Amino acid sequence: MSTTETKTRARPAAVTLTPAAEARIAALMARAPDGTMGVKLSTPRRGCSGLAYSVDYVSEAKPFDEAIETPAGTFYIDSASVLYLIGSRMDWVEDDFAAGFTFDNPNAKGACGCGESFTV
Repeated sequence: MSTTETKTRARPAAVTLTPAAEARIAALMARAPDGTMGVKLSTPRRGCSGLAYSVDYVSEAKPFDEAIETPAGTFYIDSASVLYLIGSRMDWVEDDFAAGFTFDNPNAKGACGCGESFTV
């Protein structure tokens, strides 16, 4: 290797998706509206604790959004939310009473009683 070459290693994804989360994204993309490029995770300000998780369809990629390629398509993470989510694990859970994405976020310092929002 010459002195002008540098080695770079792949940067790990900010969020790890479980197989169940990837399957749910695939199901969402299968019935996505025309023009949809992928699914995007963001952390808008709302709820008792300050931040909430939001998963929505996107029709265009923003320049600094994190993009994670999945078998079902591209999963985006809002650029303003990445720092709140680094190291998180996203899962899809269904039981007799509810179904939804769940997050194991090592950056969350607290959550509201209903589990809808978190604080960092």
